[in-house]
Amino acid sequence: MTQNYKKRIKLDRISQRNYQPESEVELAALTRFEKINTTIVETPEQGAIKVAEAIAAEISRIVEQKGQCVLGLGAGKCALAVYDQLVKLYFADKVSFAHVIAFNLSELGIGYIEGENQSTIGRLRDRLFSKVDIDEHNIHTYPADARKENIHQLCTAYEREISDCGGIDIVICELTKNGSLALNEPGSGTASTCRLVLLGSDSRVRIADAFNWETPPTTAITLGIANLLQARQLIAVAWGDDSADAVYNSIEGRMNDNVPASFMQMHPNAHVVADLDAAGKLTRISYPWKVASCEWNDKLIRRAIVWLCNKTGKPVLKLTNKDYTDNGLGELVALYTSAYNVNIKIFNDLQHTITGWPGGKPNADDTYRPERATPYPKRVLAFGPHPDDVVVSMGGTLRRLVEQHHDVHVAFETDGFKAVDDDDLLRSVNTFERVCRHFGWMGDDKQHVLDVIRETTKNSALGDGENEYVRAFKGAIFTSEGLMGCRYMGVPRENVHELRLPFYVDDPLGHGRLSEADAAVIARLIRQIRPHQIFISDDQADPYGVSALATQAVLMAIDMVKDDDFMRDCRVWLYIGQWGQWDVDQVEMAVPMSPEEFRYKRDAILKHQTQIHDAPFRDSDDGKLSWQQALDRNQDLAELYRKLGLATYEAMEAFAQYHPQSDQ
Repeated sequence: MTQNYKKRIKLDRISQRNYQPESEVELAALTRFEKINTTIVETPEQGAIKVAEAIAAEISRIVEQKGQCVLGLGAGKCALAVYDQLVKLYFADKVSFAHVIAFNLSELGIGYIEGENQSTIGRLRDRLFSKVDIDEHNIHTYPADARKENIHQLCTAYEREISDCGGIDIVICELTKNGSLALNEPGSGTASTCRLVLLGSDSRVRIADAFNWETPPTTAITLGIANLLQARQLIAVAWGDDSADAVYNSIEGRMNDNVPASFMQMHPNAHVVADLDAAGKLTRISYPWKVASCEWNDKLIRRAIVWLCNKTGKPVLKLTNKDYTDNGLGELVALYTSAYNVNIKIFNDLQHTITGWPGGKPNADDTYRPERATPYPKRVLAFGPHPDDVVVSMGGTLRRLVEQHHDVHVAFETDGFKAVDDDDLLRSVNTFERVCRHFGWMGDDKQHVLDVIRETTKNSALGDGENEYVRAFKGAIFTSEGLMGCRYMGVPRENVHELRLPFYVDDPLGHGRLSEADAAVIARLIRQIRPHQIFISDDQADPYGVSALATQAVLMAIDMVKDDDFMRDCRVWLYIGQWGQWDVDQVEMAVPMSPEEFRYKRDAILKHQTQIHDAPFRDSDDGKLSWQQALDRNQDLAELYRKLGLATYEAMEAFAQYHPQSDQ
């Protein structure tokens, strides 16, 4: 797997001393806003190793002290990474589980079937218990015969089992993006104990992804916040920027039951371990000038000035020495001798990100332009995880590239069948049937396919992902819409490539694992086109995970071809649209749109008919769909540039550059 480029962007901006200070004095200053002991690591793997080593040491210490160690184990994805590292330590003879007693923190639904691995205890057995020397009698979980009628008695008995073992020594669990611990959903208070809980939409989506469930359970059994706080140590892990809000609210926010993890602030021995993405909104990462002297670089300076403009309500060029000194940024005035010098630097820096020529302006001085003037025209390859992503996220830029006569190619990495609603499927099936009957094409084979599709949509237990006809039909619908969107933007049909990556095709629910086979498909296309520009989605926050996998597949392919001659002349640009936006300090190219161009982009999006109504991806408090949020972000970015004192546009699309590292 290729390295995480987002970490490199953060590392370019943040000094290592901000998350790995050299002394206790520095740590105390950096963490003055943090109410929970927090360790920040660069990658999830580093975090998992660090936590596993700490747990192994604690197990040995506690066993030596009192003869046994009692663990409370969550089965979230982040926690599983820790267990993988514990297994490695076990095989390296650095830890033993012979005197460990383990309690499963939560279980999905009631009446689960462990043998089918559709349970948290099944995951724990698969990833940890089956690989270490733990005694089977020391593994405790919720009874599989739990029912609503007896759940209270079973939960009370489970708490008694914990008490009889002397209480839990160490809890290890995930801090999720909705701020839950174990499966204590928002609304769980400090007095909550072991009980049956209703699962919210975020948790159900996360569970569906983890277990490849079409219809996840609506309930779970979990130890309550009160139970977790009774543990002698409480360790929560969080990876990924989709957890950043929850991590910030838990660690620096006020305790409240909307963020159950915030109650860790009450625990005298609680510890959060987060990677840079998950910790991205903590003060020492986002606003380090508030807590320590900074090692200033261009990106950090830009971030600080944008923050200062927002706080003072002033554009960049109106900031004064007093504004800087009153808000903890006197270092910059001292570094540049005056506010004016800082202002001019940042204003020019921001101005140079704006270009109406995303492929480079021919016969122009490109010294301060984001893209090169030559070669012209360029070969451009834009990758979209789903058939609509390129148009939704960078449609304005796509149209500019076409109009400016570049050779533009678009690649659909998957057919996105999961994003097509059953009603849209049935509408197309009915149309297909009528055409076949009109021309006398309807035979037994076609009738059989249509009957199976209709039966599948009637019986949700069959599940879309388990029927190849449904998948094929839905995929064809979404792909056809993607072709229409590209056609509207002026991209020739022969320049639209349907890759059908194996990770999506081979798994019934589209959550397969990446392999070299995925990267090989993309590498072949890159070598065929030999592009001067590659555009890649960075929608890592896609709740269904496909975008993140698709992005990593492209980066794996780029690693395969990065030493080819043509790659020396290729720039790789990262776009976000449907599920987020680049921070201004990370923007290296901003492509503006006029009102007419913005309407044109919107009209191109509307070609994706299955995505413009109440689709499966509704994910906002205001009820807007992801493509509507993407358009809002385009306008919000333009408004932010205006407030900073730059030119006024209707909307903007933003890009950051990815720099493949050559092995030569």
